[in-house]
Amino acid sequence: MELQLNKDLQMDIDSCCSSSNERKSHHTDATKKNLVTRLNRIEGQIRGIKGLIEKDTYCDDVITQISAAQSALNGVAKMLLENHLKECVVDRINEGDLEVLDEVIVTIQKLMKK
Repeated sequence: MELQLNKDLQMDIDSCCSSSNERKSHHTDATKKNLVTRLNRIEGQIRGIKGLIEKDTYCDDVITQISAAQSALNGVAKMLLENHLKECVVDRINEGDLEVLDEVIVTIQKLMKK
């Protein structure tokens, strides 16, 4: 029952997001720059991990680097979620759109799976 409810909710969200009124975030330039900088650093970490594997680096050392990259990605997700809650979600609630709460719940569930 819960699985079907989640699928129905995701379909509602997907259809909502794919409408002609596609929503966009409203990050400041400073926030965008911070996010892009973090993602560029993570991209470098991933390339480094690939290099470690190509060099047959000891598995434990590679796993440590993978863990660091995952933590960095989690940091980006937390930053995005915080901004999303403070800006997008608040705006939509103020507009009377309470469906955004279901969307946030699904998003948090996705983040907690990891």
